[in-house]
Amino acid sequence: MHTLDEIISISRKLCLEGGKIAMHHYGNLEKIMTKADNSPLTAADLAVDEIIVNGLNKAFPEIPIITEERAANHTVSHSTGRFFLIDPIDGTKEFINKSNEFTINIALIEDGTPVAGMVYAPALKRLFWGAKNLGAFEENSEGSADAISVRDTNSDALIVVASRSHLNAETEAFIEKNKVVSVKNAGSSLKFCLIAAGEADIYPRFGPTMEWDIAAGHAVLAAAGGVVHTIDGDPISYGQKHYKSPFFIARTASAKYF
Repeated sequence: MHTLDEIISISRKLCLEGGKIAMHHYGNLEKIMTKADNSPLTAADLAVDEIIVNGLNKAFPEIPIITEERAANHTVSHSTGRFFLIDPIDGTKEFINKSNEFTINIALIEDGTPVAGMVYAPALKRLFWGAKNLGAFEENSEGSADAISVRDTNSDALIVVASRSHLNAETEAFIEKNKVVSVKNAGSSLKFCLIAAGEADIYPRFGPTMEWDIAAGHAVLAAAGGVVHTIDGDPISYGQKHYKSPFFIARTASAKYF
């Protein structure tokens, strides 16, 4: 069985390659399509999806792959085994609006749990990865990697990170009833990584997401000492029917909230 080190190494290479393709389209955005759920789709989504899927299939042919763009044609059992969960461009709205906060995401799921994740924000030149028992890291544009970890949270002065595109009444109510000193707005899976890097404390999500939206960020945050759970405090299990995620809280281990 391939090690997590091997999987991280290949995933890093594919994320960087995908980032080059995404940035080419970023500066030359032409046709924007609409999927069945009315969400946007660009040529960049499809091109990055293809390079990641082809690369993973070549390196790890025995591991099934689920991607946002191909999920309708693939199913897996979450109860046992491994599979990759891919979002070639998370934050397509951010990509289209050129907010720089879109990310490329590769996660490895094992028995329903994300055990390794790679999150790359090519426009920001921020690359995060983490794996079970290996820790979490951020690589800078020069290629050197530094270990990252969640900060020791003061729950009387929480820094909340929230969705730039999907801020709703429930999130605003959460912010209102907790002791929040700052709210950072960010798009895509970058929110998990900001907590993992010690730049925020908690990310409440009271809106729809899909498993590929959050799996890689979940893995990075967990490797950095953070936690992700449903709003009732239960673990999130991946590989569910239709790949829909429950509402959740992502946070530092020491963050307290109401």
